[in-house]
Amino acid sequence: MDDYRLIADALAGDIAAGRLRPGERLPTQRAFARSRGIASSTAARVYGELIRRGLATGEVGRGTFVRAAAPPAQPALTEPAGALVDLELNFSVLPEQPALLAPALEGLLRADALAPALAPATVTGPPGAREAAAPVLARAGWTPEPERILFAGNGRQAIAAAVAALVPVGERLGVEALTYPVVKGIAARLGVTLVPLPMDAGGLVPEALRDARVRAVYLQPTLHNPLGVTMPPDRRAALAATLDELDVYAIEDSVYAFLRDEPAPLAVHAPARTLVVDSLSKRLSPGLTLGFVVTPGGAVADRVAAALRSGGWAAGGFALAAATRWMADGTTAALVRAKRRDAAERQRVAGKILDGYALRGDPHAYHCWWELPEPWRAETFVAAAARHGIAVTPAAAFAVSPAHSPNAVRLALAAPPVDTLSVALDVLAAVARGDYPGVE
Repeated sequence: MDDYRLIADALAGDIAAGRLRPGERLPTQRAFARSRGIASSTAARVYGELIRRGLATGEVGRGTFVRAAAPPAQPALTEPAGALVDLELNFSVLPEQPALLAPALEGLLRADALAPALAPATVTGPPGAREAAAPVLARAGWTPEPERILFAGNGRQAIAAAVAALVPVGERLGVEALTYPVVKGIAARLGVTLVPLPMDAGGLVPEALRDARVRAVYLQPTLHNPLGVTMPPDRRAALAATLDELDVYAIEDSVYAFLRDEPAPLAVHAPARTLVVDSLSKRLSPGLTLGFVVTPGGAVADRVAAALRSGGWAAGGFALAAATRWMADGTTAALVRAKRRDAAERQRVAGKILDGYALRGDPHAYHCWWELPEPWRAETFVAAAARHGIAVTPAAAFAVSPAHSPNAVRLALAAPPVDTLSVALDVLAAVARGDYPGVE
């Protein structure tokens, strides 16, 4: 085991977390070696490793300093990580997908079918689109009324439109204390302040809304990202009563809910107070997506439609036409069944390899939450994993208040082939034990 790299990972974590600040002078190598109980030659290798990574700079006669640089942006989790094994971006593309998707596209490319798809699209979609979408979005006995469905380019745009419709500039949006990172960027661009709300084993705590003074709340009640928590029906009913009492709307993100049948969405308990946002990105693939907003109707629906149009968030005509065919001909439903099996297998693999660790993962989900063992810190573990070509996401990426983020990482299980996933998880388990395999 190369201890110097382990120590360098710890210092890299301190730099990433802000415990070591840009421009700060590190101890002399001799003092550092003495404080760590290591040889001076090992201390020299630690400092050399930090310099090699671009995290520190050595100045002759002055010492070694944390490199001055702008703080890195929070991970948006919207682009591939660039690592050899990406356990950060959570999209699944099954081997059988091209063969399942191609027939509808072949039909769409006929001149008579293509002409309507080239026309300007509306947020209500072409004829038949809403009717095709309703059963795809349905679950646990709930099927949205087609006339309440509006279309966005993708799920992120659907969220943005819902937030813009419900929360004026300068007002407050409640979110779970750990939330989808893209929501933080959306809120910043819309001039909306996020208010972190506490969670427990059942999800968002309804009573927390009473003192939050928010205009709306964004939440993920089913297969929460990153925790994997699913809110039980009685909690949903209690939350619905609180929403009614406080005159607050909910934005229910259901992007992962297709992976399990139960429970019924929050929209069943609070139909007049809930906007359901969803997309095809997880059901199909990141390159073939469509966003949905199921509104309560009335003035709220009008505001969401206006936000979609003015924000440039409406779906394109070709995407709508293709997705309508996939939803109507059963292709989407077939992929949902296949991905449920795939997610269950990946959870089984993760549970087996990481057995004995504090791993939280719903057996239906494509992600799991790992509370790291001592003495690991999340930023240090992420740096160590990256050195082995594996990208994972620290808790701080999801925390509305990063200074209070748990010592944990999210593992996105969907992207790599199952055999590659198994090898990567074996490596991460060894890293957690301090074994550090494969280091030259």
